[in-house]
Amino acid sequence: MRKLVILLGLLMASLSALGADMSNGANNFYKSEKVTMTKVTFNNQYQMKTAGNLFVPKDLKPGSKSAAIIVGHPMGAVKEQSSNLYAQKLAEQGFVTLAIDLSFWGESDGQPRNAVSSEIYAEDFSAAVDYLGTQTFIDRNRIGVLGICGSGSFVISAAKIDPRMKAIATVSMYDMGAANRNGLKHSVTVEQRKQAIAAAAEQRYVEFIGGETQYTSGTVHELTDKSNAIEREFYDFYRTPRGEFTPKGQSPLLTTHPTLASNTKFMNFYPFNDIETISPRPMLFIAGENAHSREFSEEAYRLAGQPKELVIIPGAGHVDLYDRVDLIPFAKLTSFFQTNLK
Repeated sequence: MRKLVILLGLLMASLSALGADMSNGANNFYKSEKVTMTKVTFNNQYQMKTAGNLFVPKDLKPGSKSAAIIVGHPMGAVKEQSSNLYAQKLAEQGFVTLAIDLSFWGESDGQPRNAVSSEIYAEDFSAAVDYLGTQTFIDRNRIGVLGICGSGSFVISAAKIDPRMKAIATVSMYDMGAANRNGLKHSVTVEQRKQAIAAAAEQRYVEFIGGETQYTSGTVHELTDKSNAIEREFYDFYRTPRGEFTPKGQSPLLTTHPTLASNTKFMNFYPFNDIETISPRPMLFIAGENAHSREFSEEAYRLAGQPKELVIIPGAGHVDLYDRVDLIPFAKLTSFFQTNLK
């Protein structure tokens, strides 16, 4: 029966995938002819392997020391979704870039798969600085970070305690703590929060004695006439050829879904606390005019110290800035990092 359910789910997904919206230059799987890609691995401070794709401009002068940018993927995604695109586009502008898989996701270590740990996610960015800062062709004093969606909040968390990150940018940022505690626009009540916490706590008993792991949230696997706009927006990226990617050895039924028992750890995640202490290192927040997540970039900008900048992209939604190259402000990101990683 379970095999039948899986096959039906895959069939539904493949049929729905035919309607992928490829407008505004959607190009998640972009391959640049101007850069070389090398798969790399390195350990974070907890001796967990972090996997990444290293992009180096083909015209990088031998013996030079380059500025570098670490790129973090959306929450629930992997480096092949959005991160590789951003990393290549920035590498085309002369930076060495590194798109990483967060721990528990993609090709990086961590069990169970899809577990939530905001502290370890932030550590992965510091570990990426360790790696880049010890390469002979990198200037360790010119390393920046870029976080997309949930990684926006993780790079802020990391930068607060890692001054080696000299410039911090976020795109379509989600504050994963506030989103789980309060919902969008504070739509989740305290009672609803307590119910989610109670369900996760009970699930720990199940898994402790060897029961089946349960998953939560993430992107729906089929649309109905009751699907809301946000579900449709994520579905069009994660469940169609536009952006669907299943890491080797994993099931497409589990992609984007964190484990139920660990997801409540986000309730204790407050990335914007003390964000002003990142100053005087510069911060850039980019969000779509119509993004359902816009509130998080605006709040971070309000609380951050100087120098800071908030850029709102006209007509863009949240997921639009994952891969729609006609909307993504690559020129702005390039100038931000060129100016601040001199």
